[in-house]
Amino acid sequence: MVAGYVTLDAIDRGLVHALRVDGRVAFSGVAEVLGVSEHTVARRYRRLRASGVLRVVAVADGVRLGKRLWIIRIRCALDVSGVMAAAVAGRPDTYWVQILSGGTEVCGHVSSNDQVLVEELPWDRGVLGVSAHEVLPGPFEPPRWGPGDALDAEQVARLRRPAAEPTDQRAVLDARDRRLLDGLNRDGRATYAELGKLTGWSQSTVARRLDHLRRTGVLTFHVEVPPEALGHQVEARLWMVVQPGALVTTAEALTAHPEISYVAVTTGLTNLVAQVICPDSAHLYRYLTEQVGSLAGVNTLETAPVLRTAKGFYSRGPDG
Repeated sequence: MVAGYVTLDAIDRGLVHALRVDGRVAFSGVAEVLGVSEHTVARRYRRLRASGVLRVVAVADGVRLGKRLWIIRIRCALDVSGVMAAAVAGRPDTYWVQILSGGTEVCGHVSSNDQVLVEELPWDRGVLGVSAHEVLPGPFEPPRWGPGDALDAEQVARLRRPAAEPTDQRAVLDARDRRLLDGLNRDGRATYAELGKLTGWSQSTVARRLDHLRRTGVLTFHVEVPPEALGHQVEARLWMVVQPGALVTTAEALTAHPEISYVAVTTGLTNLVAQVICPDSAHLYRYLTEQVGSLAGVNTLETAPVLRTAKGFYSRGPDG
């Protein structure tokens, strides 16, 4: 698979899969399961990251931090979608900002304890409509789209961290915790020494605090890889109206589909949203008609193709 000038071979795909299992896994552990040297793994990682093909980012659980999570849909004139996407992406409380539907819609995720996107955006410049959908917590596991077949079950088990300890207790972060999170938002694999300089903590304190935040589920790590790098050319947002009694079972069914990268239950005229990534339009057609079409609880479906990603998980996209 080619992304720019980078070709992802079996070792690259194995590395990406390993980082999806644990974003901060030691390269020595990856080397062991892949049967290559640690130097090879480190060199491959640096090459992919420098090329913009691979990025590991830390994402804090906004709900645990007392924030509300929203998905904002902004319908706008074709000639202002780029300006609007840049304005939304430029806010520190937004992530995963995309231009959809051929350039007539901007969609962004917001984690905030304030009124979301009420100010600071150019609302008077070609905006045709706005809707806000609050993301509601669901009991289903999130999907993990990506090269999930590069490693076998035994290899994954050797790399996996113990599961986070579930808790609804509000997390309290101080100023140094926030500097730690900011550093990991920029580079999820920053060293303890680098994080120590940001926080003023010793490396051992950084290690203990980071482990605590991960064990308690406050902090998780995500791997950003352009779908094109894995041979997938079509991405779309699915907005569904699902019978309330079928919401959980429908969400669980979607998360099991390899094409799905995101699922959430929301408020609003639609109540279930998903992100689908496919090799081509023909695959998307089959997925919608055969997979989504077989879900009895789905009453209506709106499909919005992704034109461009302006911002990923706290990181600007290549055009952002």
